[in-house]
Amino acid sequence: MKRLLAAALTGAALIATPALADFTLDARYNDADGDLVADVPTDAADLLDPGTLIFAYTPVEDPAVYADAWSDFLTYLEEQTGKKVQFFPVQSNAAQIEAMRAGRLHIAGFNTGSNPLAVACAGFRPFTIMAGADGSYGYEMEIITYPGSGIDSVEDIKGKEMAFTSETSNSGFKAPSAILKADYNMEAGTDFEPVFSGKHDNSILGVANKDYPAAAIANSVKKRMLDRDVVNEDQLKVLYTSQTFPTTGYGMVYNLKPELQKQIEDAFFSFDWEGTSLQKEFERNGEAQFIPITFQKEWEVIRKIDEANGVSYDCQ
Repeated sequence: MKRLLAAALTGAALIATPALADFTLDARYNDADGDLVADVPTDAADLLDPGTLIFAYTPVEDPAVYADAWSDFLTYLEEQTGKKVQFFPVQSNAAQIEAMRAGRLHIAGFNTGSNPLAVACAGFRPFTIMAGADGSYGYEMEIITYPGSGIDSVEDIKGKEMAFTSETSNSGFKAPSAILKADYNMEAGTDFEPVFSGKHDNSILGVANKDYPAAAIANSVKKRMLDRDVVNEDQLKVLYTSQTFPTTGYGMVYNLKPELQKQIEDAFFSFDWEGTSLQKEFERNGEAQFIPITFQKEWEVIRKIDEANGVSYDCQ
């Protein structure tokens, strides 16, 4: 099944070079070195050195769970920067991007699909993702249903509802839209009725409780929910599994003081996960460390998916 995504992106790949070259930042940002992320300002007057750093994790599942999960890391970040760090529970991708664009959010984990928009419109500079002890990382998009739904294949979704999360989500909307169109000749509004749940856990619970006949979700979220007994395996049936995508990208707003940016980066890479609240939550996915990445390389496949879907990065 994973090979099907390559087919879904064949059309995009033919025009990927100009499309990726056309990825541009909002006019308020500069990219003199061509790495596709906003340059750090050279004028000291344009730099931020806030007394309190605001951190937000991508809006999936219960924000209260993640305030606890990140608590040990944020305490360490305070020690490494000498600043107070506050967890900000965001409710949507749009709100998270707007908060950073407005200068109210300094450090964040943006989900896979919203990373390009955050980079283009909010001056987000991603530099790391979570990975296993062996350096492996990623998750897959799944299209799921429930046993007894009458849906035994992706084609059986025709004429029915299908739940997505939000239009900025890679696995919750953009990747499945590209796959359904290219490999199954199925389009939302024509072949099935799209509904939006807002978050992956809402979609998973909706299918498990038979509110939605099918949904596109990130299997990393599903695994955490299974581990916490929020849902059971026998409530769900997997119809399709994609290739592996990069997970949540972590970084900071472009205009923090360079010394502070360096302290923040060092804190991510030197944090000892052993016995911490972060390990307790994220080892469910086999994650054990932060590793360096670049938006230009690791998010190339996501920009191709966006191109296949005709996504624009125009900032409102």
